[in-house]
Amino acid sequence: MSEPKKVVCVDDEAEMIDLVKFILAREQFVVTGASDGMTGLEVIKEVQPDLVILDLMMPEMDGWEVYQHMQAKESMADIPVIILTAKAQSIDRVLGLHIARVNAYLTKPFKPQELLETIDRVLTKSERGE
Repeated sequence: MSEPKKVVCVDDEAEMIDLVKFILAREQFVVTGASDGMTGLEVIKEVQPDLVILDLMMPEMDGWEVYQHMQAKESMADIPVIILTAKAQSIDRVLGLHIARVNAYLTKPFKPQELLETIDRVLTKSERGE
């Protein structure tokens, strides 16, 4: 059996991290949570996850800053990122997908199946080197 995939979820709402952990636990993912951007970067560096789920609106260091730090570090630049945010306006989605080139953009509230399908799609593409 293959090793479980590692996911880091960076969100300032503890309930959201718990929800992501709950949804992904049934699919054999190991989820590590971080409640702010700086901690998130430390956890990502330490865990070297297969995927990062990132909230945009956080105090001090927002999700875009975390993403920019990841892109600037060779050890993190290839880790796929899914934005999971309450920012549902189309301009935010365009910025995320086309300007910043995140791997996927989900808005809260989301359906558990939607999150699982998005993760599966992003990880499959990543494994194929797309």
